[in-house]
Amino acid sequence: MQRKTYAKIDGEALTKNVEEIRRKYPMYTYYFGVVKNNAYHHGMKCVLDLKKGGINYFAVSSLEEALLLRKYDSETPVLCLEPIDLEFIDDIINNNVTITVESLDYTEKLLESTLYGSIKVHLKVDSGMHRLGFTNKEDLKKAYDLLNQQNKIEIEGIYSHFATSGVVDPYYDEQVASFLDITSLIDLKSIPIVHLGRSLSLVQHEKIPFCNGIRLGIILYGFAQSIKPDRSFKGRLREVKRGYLQKKYHCSKTTLENDLDLQTAFSLYTEVMSVRRVSENDTVGYTKKRIKNDGYILTLPVGYADGVTSDFKSVWIGNNYYPIIADSMDMLMVFASEPVHVGTTVEIIGKHLPIHLVCSRTHKNAYHLLNDISNRVVRVHVKDKEQEEIYY
Repeated sequence: MQRKTYAKIDGEALTKNVEEIRRKYPMYTYYFGVVKNNAYHHGMKCVLDLKKGGINYFAVSSLEEALLLRKYDSETPVLCLEPIDLEFIDDIINNNVTITVESLDYTEKLLESTLYGSIKVHLKVDSGMHRLGFTNKEDLKKAYDLLNQQNKIEIEGIYSHFATSGVVDPYYDEQVASFLDITSLIDLKSIPIVHLGRSLSLVQHEKIPFCNGIRLGIILYGFAQSIKPDRSFKGRLREVKRGYLQKKYHCSKTTLENDLDLQTAFSLYTEVMSVRRVSENDTVGYTKKRIKNDGYILTLPVGYADGVTSDFKSVWIGNNYYPIIADSMDMLMVFASEPVHVGTTVEIIGKHLPIHLVCSRTHKNAYHLLNDISNRVVRVHVKDKEQEEIYY
């Protein structure tokens, strides 16, 4: 690679994560691997690792993402979670992409399209997220009947999405009830795949009886979303409040802590690009950060254009943490009390700076942090002791 800044992706960890999830939660038939935004910025080649672990359906957000996925896997079904412009119906059919039908209007446009081959659809129900989907049972019934009459269209699935975790509010249960109401005029048993849940639903709620599919997102990449008991005074107060709200709203049974043994697959590295001596009271960077002691400024070829800022607080070099003094679009400046050789490896996210620590420092969750690491950072995919540099 020309610029020595890269994200290391552990393919073996991804495979083991899926195996662990399926071992602990074996009650589903369809395990959807959500690989939106270049597999949460791990790189789309990860679909091969996820498939090896037991993912048997993929989900993306756009046709472009589906076509990128097809470069690595031409066989596994892939559902596009957003409605695709039917101008590209041939691309949909030729690449075996399952589409989302989320309104009667979209249904009618699909029926007006010329289909040169068969197509699978999943009906989307808006059970309370108010983003996409049918909200009217009559409209859903009409769309269902119209689509069922077509020889080249198969209604393979139906789904919805939860707006909340449903731990201390009744909205999760209300959405399940809303889904059943909106689908009450059709026969759910006639639809092969029914999927409502996501990663949080999997670990915090009991399986919904009529669902045989689950969509797995952030959990695939090593985030078990287990909430350990907090025995501090404030923690116990929160526990009491949680119990009170669950009883007040008659919330369904939830589980906050799980024992999933997952590994984060993403780590981020760069190297020391330049070293310069500075003296006490010298200033560094655009903000003119004043140096308190004599030492050295290490310049690293990574910056906020890559998703890395001074909010990360420090990096790990050798056996020590080094504070980030200033950032810019393409470079970070780090202070060291002793000289460090140019070319020395620098850990930004990894064993000594795990993602949960960086999240707490930057006040971001893992979703945002991972997706902030831009595609100009090379992904080095590691599997079975082989490495491949991938540029997206």
